[in-house]
Amino acid sequence: MILRFLAVGLFAVTTVSSQTPPSLPSSFQQRTIHSPEGADIFVRWGGSGPVVLLIHGYAETSDSWAPLAADLMKDHTVVVPDLRGIGRSSKPADGYEKKTQAKDMRAVVTSLGYDKTFVVAHDIGNMVAYAYAAMYPDKVERLVVMDAPIPGIDPWNQILLNPGVWHFNFHGADAERLVAGRERIYFDRIWNDFTGDPGKPDEATRNFFAATYAQPGGMRAGFAQFAAFAEDAQDNKVFEQTKLTMPVMAVGGEKSFGPMQAVIMRHVATNVQEEVVAGSGHWLMEERPAYTVALIRKFLDGPLVAHPVASSADGGANEERLTPTEYKFPQVGNPGTGSSGVGGIQTVVLKGNPDQAGVYTIMLRVPAHTRIAAHSHRDDRVATVISGTWHIGYGDKFDEAKLKALPPGSFYTEPPSRNHFAETGDEPVVVQITGFGPSSTEYVDATQDPRKSQPIAGAKPDSFR
Repeated sequence: MILRFLAVGLFAVTTVSSQTPPSLPSSFQQRTIHSPEGADIFVRWGGSGPVVLLIHGYAETSDSWAPLAADLMKDHTVVVPDLRGIGRSSKPADGYEKKTQAKDMRAVVTSLGYDKTFVVAHDIGNMVAYAYAAMYPDKVERLVVMDAPIPGIDPWNQILLNPGVWHFNFHGADAERLVAGRERIYFDRIWNDFTGDPGKPDEATRNFFAATYAQPGGMRAGFAQFAAFAEDAQDNKVFEQTKLTMPVMAVGGEKSFGPMQAVIMRHVATNVQEEVVAGSGHWLMEERPAYTVALIRKFLDGPLVAHPVASSADGGANEERLTPTEYKFPQVGNPGTGSSGVGGIQTVVLKGNPDQAGVYTIMLRVPAHTRIAAHSHRDDRVATVISGTWHIGYGDKFDEAKLKALPPGSFYTEPPSRNHFAETGDEPVVVQITGFGPSSTEYVDATQDPRKSQPIAGAKPDSFR
């Protein structure tokens, strides 16, 4: 259950002279809006069309949204504020609870003359965005949250136990004194620990953000975002009692939160779409900007699709008796969580949810003449071959000499993080797999990961995940 990104330790690399810091489009208007909650919020906005509110995270400012803002402004009105205490917003002594900052965001939206908006958020921005959506549910058309936990929402307590989130508890006067004049060293530790690419954020971006937080009061205000987590957790436990009903897209970097972002949001929302950005760590706008922008645009502009949370009710909802002819495979491939991600694989979830904690069972139909490269899953799994002959082997690369032919009725195991590979022959194969979620898939050779070659426009359906 401990997120893999919490243990990653990467280091910054050489400076590139051609780098420039992020910047929102020069055509954007700017204004400072007074929030009734006691802060002056700096905001920039531009474009025309449906309104999108972008809420940035920690170790960044609103400028981090530069790639997305430049794209969305073509046919959307883009509103990009700095959170209180960050960037060019004021740095009051208090008010860093996320429900208070949600009120700041509401003051920004209404002061500019808008009402309902789409909301897109990252990192600590997720926490503000969740409070905003919970407090003003009829004002949020669709919600995108990217790569961060929500205080008080499972698995929050497990995350807090990991030393990788040391910075959650690093605040106060002594912390301010330690970091004064060394802001870049402090932020490098955070950027490096949570990136999937040691060159991102780049040198110019790091210098820009570090200098911004080094302004008088900047680190005190930044630390205050974390000091408020205990109160945020209490507030969110209340918010959680009423589930969000607007469409939610939960995005995780493959080398960071991954599918866990959707697991978190399914605790608080009824219509959650899961997306994982292959190859990326936490800093999605810096590491995979083009892919992430296309992903967000598709969600904001696309048709409404229901992604209901699996029922956990007792009684008839959990009583299932199926014969082989009753398995309802989709008409097209939908390789969901727990599969190898190969496009032609058809997946049915028979019990539980492989994205969430707990036991799940999935059924996979693998097309004939399919070869699956070496990969592993984070959870402990057992499997039975239902039909066809399944060829499977263990090892760090595909090796036909290590394959064993398993006819119908055969049993095999997929131990946690144990690399394995497989292929089918002249007939499709149906395999039933049981594990303890949340599950995942990681390829030994990232270039062989079929999910990375799937374009956004042809993204796989989520209805059977």
